[in-house]
Amino acid sequence: MAKAIHTMIRVLDLDRSIEFYGKAFGLEVADHFDFDGFALVYLRNQESDFEIELTLNKEQRAPYTHGDGYGHVAVCVEDAKAEHARFEKEGLNPNDVKEFHREGALMARFFFVQDPDGYKIEVLERHGRYR
Repeated sequence: MAKAIHTMIRVLDLDRSIEFYGKAFGLEVADHFDFDGFALVYLRNQESDFEIELTLNKEQRAPYTHGDGYGHVAVCVEDAKAEHARFEKEGLNPNDVKEFHREGALMARFFFVQDPDGYKIEVLERHGRYR
């Protein structure tokens, strides 16, 4: 059986991205590997072994395009409204908190935020299938 271990995103500025993911999600650098043409930085926290791999291609100058195929990365938190308020206080510009209901019951409470390179991250409240 396979186990998901990381997702990779390409970034233009490692320091800016490391700061964003640290502020937003408490992710810290687990490993940093520097090569001639690129660098890899793996971020994680104590909540999960799943990592975000930041890839810096050293010759890249223009922002990456996301095309119409990229969706989002999702994380879950205890209280989406409290996290949203914290994100606002940190100046991370989260979108509004939204809720989905099915058959009269809460299915999901969530908001989206974008990282410095425009990648979307969904922040879901721990509830139902979102654990």
